[in-house]
Amino acid sequence: MKTLNLAKIRREMEKTLEPKRYEHTLSVAYTAANLAAVHGADIEKALIAGMLHDCAKCLSYKKQKNLCLKYHFQLTQTEKDNKDYNPVLHAKAGAVLAKEKYGVKDEDILNAISYHTTGRPQMSLLEKIIYIADYIEPGRKHTKGTMERSEADELTKARQAAFRDLDEALVFILGNTLAYLKGRSYQIDPMTQVTYDYYSSRQKGRIE
Repeated sequence: MKTLNLAKIRREMEKTLEPKRYEHTLSVAYTAANLAAVHGADIEKALIAGMLHDCAKCLSYKKQKNLCLKYHFQLTQTEKDNKDYNPVLHAKAGAVLAKEKYGVKDEDILNAISYHTTGRPQMSLLEKIIYIADYIEPGRKHTKGTMERSEADELTKARQAAFRDLDEALVFILGNTLAYLKGRSYQIDPMTQVTYDYYSSRQKGRIE
């Protein structure tokens, strides 16, 4: 893989993202690098994917959608029909930006960015790492700014599992995410459920 200038990417993210989003981005990148070191993945790729995973967050939903359509990035029917907002579209738009603006050609990095919100069956090692790092990074807090004890315990369990077994962490995080979304009647991307079913089944098979 041709070496990309991480310092330049970092400066671009600092310039284009809101301060809190930028801090999250740095935290995801460094968490991903640590997970890569533990699980034998490419650390440089983990840093690049982590640094760019939310690069499209600065764009409006309309611009995210138009960017995907312009470069013929495959969208689901729900994403095509939704005119106002989709909470996961920034991931696909981010993969487009990473390729077209920041010069990323590595398909594994692009996929890691594209699926960091939903996951997918048969994820690569890097894809798993970015998905998990986005959830467990040290700055991650409850959406209301405070965290109930049970939620803090769940996050601790996810962090511990991540450095022990990525698939175990995936199932745990996906399950928690689905429960959170269903409990609040939020929109659920079908791929999230498909991914949970896939890895949950694999996990049960390993245990049995």
